[in-house]
Amino acid sequence: MNDIAIDGTQSTPDIRSDWDAGTLTMRGDSYPENTFELYSGVLNWVDHYLRDGESPLEVCLELVYLNTSSVKAMMDIFDLMEEAHLEGKACSVDWRYDVRNERIAELAEEFKEDCSFPFAITPVEDTSS
Repeated sequence: MNDIAIDGTQSTPDIRSDWDAGTLTMRGDSYPENTFELYSGVLNWVDHYLRDGESPLEVCLELVYLNTSSVKAMMDIFDLMEEAHLEGKACSVDWRYDVRNERIAELAEEFKEDCSFPFAITPVEDTSS
């Protein structure tokens, strides 16, 4: 399975996967014009990894904003992870967010409520200013 390397834009997140390490990372805003086009490959990668990957899957998120269709795509990813977790596959999410962005923290909490696998929500201080 090929790894994903999608450079972020103003409206799409930077998305990277590493099959050998068992990681999927997404950073930035997510309000693409065609959500299915952006996330179908990600969903496919996650599905394959959860079936065939040797290490636990760790999804690392630093998403700033998600539109409705991006929220749906994230739900689909988390549903795959939940199903795999219930079948004994180790997987986890670490969602890091800027402490000033309460809306994304609330969204992450809503996702976490529906997941029984480890799901960390980590506030970070913005050090760029």
